[in-house]
Amino acid sequence: MISLGSTAPDFYAKTTMGDLQFHKWLGSSWGLLFSHPEDYTPVCTTELGVVANLRDEFEKRGVKAIALSVDSLESHKGWIEDIEKSMNAEVNFPIIADEHAEVAQLYGMIHKDSSEKHTIRAVFVIGPEKDIKLMLTYPIAVGRNFDEILRVVDALQLSAKHPVVTPANWKQEERVIIDPSVSDEEAQQNFPKGHQKVISYLRYTEQP
Repeated sequence: MISLGSTAPDFYAKTTMGDLQFHKWLGSSWGLLFSHPEDYTPVCTTELGVVANLRDEFEKRGVKAIALSVDSLESHKGWIEDIEKSMNAEVNFPIIADEHAEVAQLYGMIHKDSSEKHTIRAVFVIGPEKDIKLMLTYPIAVGRNFDEILRVVDALQLSAKHPVVTPANWKQEERVIIDPSVSDEEAQQNFPKGHQKVISYLRYTEQP
């Protein structure tokens, strides 16, 4: 079983943009791996269209997106035509053809109580060191909120650069929380603009 902080399993796969080895394809980028129950379904069609239209947002964060379902490469290519037509989008990321569910099994994307064959709506954000930073599981009937996924990527990247964590409902440019491991003396040095101590372990400061 994989978990937060564990190494994202590597794999070889056929995709709509050619064969790839996952870790090599990621390189030093962040990664977004997300699965779909099957091709030619309405919710999945909207999701892939949204990710395609968010290309600039993912690129400026250094995130490579890659999708997966257990259908064939031929099926994927036909489905892309529908996505691009209905969502006014150019699908600019690879879709893995995982016909034998090999990748799905590596990442625990098939939940037998939900379906014996189809993948759940799983989301994995993977860091540059190939460690799993985020795991989300959505039911088959519910489309994902990719604005929220971008928000989480922002928070993860901020915490990777600075000794801060983000409060509930945080958004870009809002106050952040100084990591509890940072002493008050260190906080004064690291955050020269100052901070507000609400209680001993809750100290707000401006976003670095």
